[in-house]
Amino acid sequence: MVMKLTAASVAAMAGSGATLAQTGAESAAQTGAQAAAPAREIQVRLTSGTKRLAREAPLQWRPERGSSADSIVLDPARTYQEVLGFGASFTDAACYMLNRLAGPAREHLLKEIFHPSEMGFSVCRVCLGSSDYATKMYSFDEGEPDPEMRRFSIDHDKPYILPILRQARGVNPGLFLLGSPWSPPGWMKAGGSMLGGSMRKQHFAAYAKYFVKTLQGYSAEGVPLNAVTVQNEVDTEQDGRMPACLWGQEYEMEFVARYLGPQLAESQIDTRIWILDHNYNLWGRAIAELDDPGVNRYVDGVAWHGYVGDASAMTHVHEVHPEKHMYWTEGGSDYNDPRYLTNWQHWGSNVTGILRNWSRCVIAWNLALDEAGKPNIGPFDCGGLVTIDSKTGEVTRSGQYWAFAHFSRAIRRGARRIESSGDLEGISHVAVTNPDGTRAAVLTNAAAGRKIFLRLGAMEAEVSLPADSVTTLTWGA
Repeated sequence: MVMKLTAASVAAMAGSGATLAQTGAESAAQTGAQAAAPAREIQVRLTSGTKRLAREAPLQWRPERGSSADSIVLDPARTYQEVLGFGASFTDAACYMLNRLAGPAREHLLKEIFHPSEMGFSVCRVCLGSSDYATKMYSFDEGEPDPEMRRFSIDHDKPYILPILRQARGVNPGLFLLGSPWSPPGWMKAGGSMLGGSMRKQHFAAYAKYFVKTLQGYSAEGVPLNAVTVQNEVDTEQDGRMPACLWGQEYEMEFVARYLGPQLAESQIDTRIWILDHNYNLWGRAIAELDDPGVNRYVDGVAWHGYVGDASAMTHVHEVHPEKHMYWTEGGSDYNDPRYLTNWQHWGSNVTGILRNWSRCVIAWNLALDEAGKPNIGPFDCGGLVTIDSKTGEVTRSGQYWAFAHFSRAIRRGARRIESSGDLEGISHVAVTNPDGTRAAVLTNAAAGRKIFLRLGAMEAEVSLPADSVTTLTWGA
């Protein structure tokens, strides 16, 4: 891996030791403490024990009393990133399972997940060719070398992937779709297979054409894609056990700057380009790539996975390149985990950390799989956000589902994260102002049950947080 940090990058990083509250806010005005008193009661949703997103008795604002200990303090004047939304991945496997549901059952589930009045998922990922979660391995141009793309076809996606995407977009017309390939066609790679291996530079022009034809093909089917990444997980080939491909740093840079970016521009395709699409520990690579003017001009932001490293990596990149956006594009649970159905606290804390480090979206891995984590042609044991029983069609919702629901139902596209402060052991918190002026705070408690205070201006509300819980609070401005 090549990493070249410019002097400007190093200087910016050297000054990044201050906290987000000190340096990260887009607006540093100190007027939040004098914010107008909120006029309405606070609505409460709770997941804990046997409760799943349950409505609890509303809370009331009251004048603050005494010490700020055990408090989370909100300052709406200090704002951060604008939220794009939440979602999951339409893998081949997920679409296959959704397609197996009877029509009314599928319609009901998609409405539950995507309709703005319900869970409101609004940012999802599509696999361009097969990932490890697929019924079989495929690309859109497999076989002998075909640099002119005469054999290119998205026919594989027509029976159930594209119909499911159209149906989801019908439920939520604002659904933002990211497309990511797990591997180029095998003939473009060293080794000649979609399994592992690395990209060959001699095929960069053909691969840019492959992207253009994919985007045009999807648009022709009524499913335009809003963004693409060059490669899912650029820094691993998974030991050849699944569709994967190594892209060296300089390869991704050259491909974006000299091929993909210009080809999309020439074809008048306004799909955004996100780089990396891999773990936090590669943040230095992301900075180095964005330092290059040729890459920078075509790239909208950086896509992140959370399997290795810490979410603060996104803040490191933001501080050096505040003009670029951060996006979190993959993470899921192991269906063998004893707490697969109840690990909402883990995911509540995880999503909070992602949002507190500048990410505009949070996308879970497979939207749906069966009870054995299938279809799956790879080596991993991931579970779906929901499980669809392969025999009965019964739908089971995971702990990750319930955690995501706390965020996606309350935080809408265009919301701005606002400052929330308070170092309370075991409690993570994030708060936003929605475009309509309503506000929301999501509190996750990984410790023993306790009471805390939510403070806004001169007002406060007493909040009970059970052990191992996620709580969403919403109120009017």
